[in-house]
Amino acid sequence: MTMDDEKVRVLVVDDHEIVRQGIKMVLETDPEIEVVGEAGSGEEAIERVRELRPGVVVMDIGMPGLSGFEATRRIRETSPDVQVLALTVHDSEAYVFQMLQAGATGYVVKRAPAEEVIQAVKRAYRGEAVLHPSVAKLLIKDYLSRVERGEETSYDTLSEREREILKLIAEGRTNREIAELLYLSVKTVQAHRANLMRKLGMHDRTELVKYAIRKGIIGIDET
Repeated sequence: MTMDDEKVRVLVVDDHEIVRQGIKMVLETDPEIEVVGEAGSGEEAIERVRELRPGVVVMDIGMPGLSGFEATRRIRETSPDVQVLALTVHDSEAYVFQMLQAGATGYVVKRAPAEEVIQAVKRAYRGEAVLHPSVAKLLIKDYLSRVERGEETSYDTLSEREREILKLIAEGRTNREIAELLYLSVKTVQAHRANLMRKLGMHDRTELVKYAIRKGIIGIDET
């Protein structure tokens, strides 16, 4: 036994029981890991963390009710010593950014080999950042793309009004709805919209939504 002769206590969170059982079986093939509990929803995960005090929570993202994003955020706020490792089928940048912003220590996809998942849990327990290779590649590519476009500093050039409108656009509001909410004319909203998109080097709402998620301006559940 290593890791100071102390087992890594793990809580497995997934809304499918058969998946939870599979993850448990994989993790417990390693003598240094003990699955101390399971949860089938985000709400239950928060309760189980309070009861069991695991070292690592293996968290699914797509669950009914409270999402893995929000459950992670609340767990990290109330139990900062508990590490959260995302284990999910999703590897799109929107999901990755949102989960990391919520406080997850790492992000692994479910197609990863069993040994990779085991090692990810151990590394997360030690507080190390853990990213599946496809996710790491995605983040690097995205970062380099944003640097090339000058996006890393462009947000600072937006006015407060443009930032307001950016958030509302990303939430799916129409120009008319934004105009009514902010007591502006539709033409003024259109002008602000054109200006902010020019400053950010973007051309459509999809790009704005991805940008807003990366910046933490909106959550993925708000799109």
